[in-house]
Amino acid sequence: MISSKNLVVIGNGMVGHKFLENLVEAGLTGTWNVITFCEEPRHAYDRVYLSSFFNGKSAADLTLLSRPDFYHESGITVHLGDKAVAIDREARTVTSAKGVHIPYDQLVLATGSYPFVPPIKGNDAKGCFVYRTIEDLEAMQAWAKGCKTGVVVGGGLLGLECASALRHMGLEASVVQAASRLMNMQIDDGGGAVLRDKIESLGVKVLLAKDTVEIVKGTEGQVERMRFADRAELQTDMIVFSAGIRPRDELPRSAGLVMGERGGVVIDDQCRTSDPAIYAIGEVALHRNRIYGLVAPGYHMAKVALDAIAGTPAERAMTFTGFDMSTKLKLMGVDVGSFGDAFGATPGSHVVSYTDSQHQVYKKLVLSPDRKALLGGILIGDASAYGALHQFMLNKVALPPAPEDLILPVREGGKPVGMGPEHLPDAATICSCHNVTKGVICAAIADSKLVDVPGIKACTKAGTGCGSCVSLCKDILKSELKKAGITVSNHLCEHFPHSRQELASLVRLHQLRSFDALIARHGSGRGCEICKPTVASIMASTWNEHILERAHAPLQDTNDRFLANIQRDGTYSVVPRVAGGELTPDQLIALGVVAKKYNLYSKITGGQRVDLFGARVEQLPAIWGELIAAGFESGHAYGKALRTVKSCVGSTWCRYGVQDSVGLAIQVENRYKGLRSPHKLKSAVSGCARECAEAQSKDFGIIATENGYNLYVCGNGGMKPQHALLFAADLTPARLLQILDRFLMFYIRTADRLERTASWFNKLEGGLDYLKAVILDDSLGICAALEAEMEHVVATYQDEWKTAISQPDKLKQFRAFVNSDLPDPSIVMVAERGQPRPAFWDEKREHMAALLGS
Repeated sequence: MISSKNLVVIGNGMVGHKFLENLVEAGLTGTWNVITFCEEPRHAYDRVYLSSFFNGKSAADLTLLSRPDFYHESGITVHLGDKAVAIDREARTVTSAKGVHIPYDQLVLATGSYPFVPPIKGNDAKGCFVYRTIEDLEAMQAWAKGCKTGVVVGGGLLGLECASALRHMGLEASVVQAASRLMNMQIDDGGGAVLRDKIESLGVKVLLAKDTVEIVKGTEGQVERMRFADRAELQTDMIVFSAGIRPRDELPRSAGLVMGERGGVVIDDQCRTSDPAIYAIGEVALHRNRIYGLVAPGYHMAKVALDAIAGTPAERAMTFTGFDMSTKLKLMGVDVGSFGDAFGATPGSHVVSYTDSQHQVYKKLVLSPDRKALLGGILIGDASAYGALHQFMLNKVALPPAPEDLILPVREGGKPVGMGPEHLPDAATICSCHNVTKGVICAAIADSKLVDVPGIKACTKAGTGCGSCVSLCKDILKSELKKAGITVSNHLCEHFPHSRQELASLVRLHQLRSFDALIARHGSGRGCEICKPTVASIMASTWNEHILERAHAPLQDTNDRFLANIQRDGTYSVVPRVAGGELTPDQLIALGVVAKKYNLYSKITGGQRVDLFGARVEQLPAIWGELIAAGFESGHAYGKALRTVKSCVGSTWCRYGVQDSVGLAIQVENRYKGLRSPHKLKSAVSGCARECAEAQSKDFGIIATENGYNLYVCGNGGMKPQHALLFAADLTPARLLQILDRFLMFYIRTADRLERTASWFNKLEGGLDYLKAVILDDSLGICAALEAEMEHVVATYQDEWKTAISQPDKLKQFRAFVNSDLPDPSIVMVAERGQPRPAFWDEKREHMAALLGS
């Protein structure tokens, strides 16, 4: 039954989408005709992680829709790219820029905010931007290609994220702040000083107490320099304004709703405006003279408004009476946390603080007058205790006799002060974005037998909003599992009480070169189908001996044992290496000759190679003998190893190319060919930003720039596509290979069995910042060892097929039967489109019947 009542939502940002998501979950789409207006050309996306766009995330990666057809399946009408421009309260209609007129019974305003651009002379110069939408970021990227320097006006949360984005684009970045410290609304002078030192040590120049009076334009109207009130000037090619937000309140204002003096539509505790049929949520709403600029309070407003519209009984309906604006985030890799009464404004309050200038750490706690309760705090450089301290404050947990112990480093021989989740009540709100309590998380762990944080996210949604509660979720998980007497084992299998990472370390540490030696020293039994191939891979990537040597051959699975991929009919595919996708005419002819001679099916692959299908096992040595004579090598399509390095034609042929992508692709593929790893590895090199080689969908991808090459890591296609992330920019080929040596060997050392780089990265604690610290800054002091390990692999490379056909003992296994040289009679081919293909079962039956009859 179609409802006759219309519920219209204006705005499809994070808060507007959350309202619609809650409405669908509550089963109310049958009660209302739901219509939403979305001014932008795409559905709701995650603005909290907007900066990840510069790390390789696409607009599709940032979408908030659980599935592409979420709105359509839920019966919600979306007017995409159409801005609501008028509200007629008397007629109860909404009119859009495209002339759509929609009557409403209830209306929800979720129009959000817009970036404030200070009224500075010249702020309309070419090269001036705001940092709000994906379109803004795309425009910044396009302009930055011709720039060397960039300035962010504003040193708040978003301003520092924007400065990080400028660095990712390869610019020299500066932050200009009118206040005397960075993040002046969240942290005090002590924290501001440490944060400034930290930010500047990362290569961003910080200018404080600078009042910009003019942006001086060049001859073509572009940004040239900034002029300050103290007459100082700063040269720059680009400016991004991040000086705060203002509510998008032109619609409610023109509709005659009650407004705040400085903007925002006034709402009550049910998020209702002065018109009972109109609600406002998110940054457009003014509650008790305050605008809330974080996503968590907006999400809470969405629930409150839905309860009011749905007529939820008062005893169960949520209300909005204000919100805790505490926040924890990572800015340019720097942990920053601020919660509660961070400035000590409570009368009679006490302050304890700790500063470590060498390690750039600042911690401050604000205590109640009797020093028994925590009122607030600031954490810079090390916010690992944020979750526990924040909960201490929210739940009024009694402080220890010496509260300073909560922030002081633990001395040698001492014990850390108890701040574990066991001290928190079940009613403690762990995830404020989704209003998830500790009790809900604990129940989910017990009822669903959860053993990891992704499970908690899936069951409760905790940790899927701003992400600041993830570490606390992990602590709760550990506590609950320990309480239940459950040990989460990372053992490879029943034969090894170690993880793959631990076994790889033991192999290197004790110089163990065989499965037998490893299981005798660190395992038990004879092994299984899990540990044998895993150890075989570890041995191959560590010592690089031929996989068919007597000690290694029994460990291999079918594909590696026969150096070819088995197909559904028992035949094998032959895939020679075509480095960078480059082939000579003679090699093309050789492939054709072999395919015709052995009646093989031929196909171009997505990895710029030629696959030959249908080879019988006894034919493989002969086929490879001919291919090796024509200059081919094994393509390792059968192994968990480097597969291909795709390339476009680059500057050699393409008028858009800026570097020789083919030459670099060949160099990269020849360096890492044969490298065994936990899972397959794919790569690509694009000669310009047009990205024809699709480098950002690879385990490691390279894109040429005018100044060198940008490196992207940890992407993949397949069933769960993931964009690779920008890891380092404008690299020389030598530096690029050095970083890749480290990255690949670190992945090989630490990944689980059969784990692609994307999955490995998604589980890596510390994420991209941690990986950069390890690989680029050598924070663990292992880079020299990683480089040496790769040099060993490169120096000991051998073409596995060339070695195999030169040693008769290795060829004995290439036969269909152990006691006969006859071919397998069950392999039957039929012709289709001029090529052979495997016969289907009915075709095989006919063939076998004909053979028996003859």
